[in-house]
Amino acid sequence: MEAIAKARYLKISPFKVRPVINQVRGLTVEDALARLASSPRKAARLAEKTISSAAANLKGKGKVEESSILIKRIQADGGPLVPPFKYRPRARGMANRIRNRTCHITVVVEEGAGPSGRREEAVSSRRKKKQK
Repeated sequence: MEAIAKARYLKISPFKVRPVINQVRGLTVEDALARLASSPRKAARLAEKTISSAAANLKGKGKVEESSILIKRIQADGGPLVPPFKYRPRARGMANRIRNRTCHITVVVEEGAGPSGRREEAVSSRRKKKQK
């Protein structure tokens, strides 16, 4: 069973969000929220809120323990520029456009096997391949 949560039109660039969400991809929700809580970045607050919402959506579908919820997919896509026409004066009478970027964060969570998490299994399988 899986659930989705989307945070749309966030006033932050997707380039600033992607490094933060890369840290929590594949973790359990508990581990991800703990990791994001210690981060000082604005993107961490936004991702934390979206992950919590996705976990609540999954809990609403059925009886699921929070320790067994895994982040299956998390991504930050670009949204529209806000406001569309804003310019800044430059040298020699020219003008440059100001691009105030927005982003959409999408989180898909699923019920996993347990608190071990997918990332640890993936890391151990990679180590086994390297040893061969």
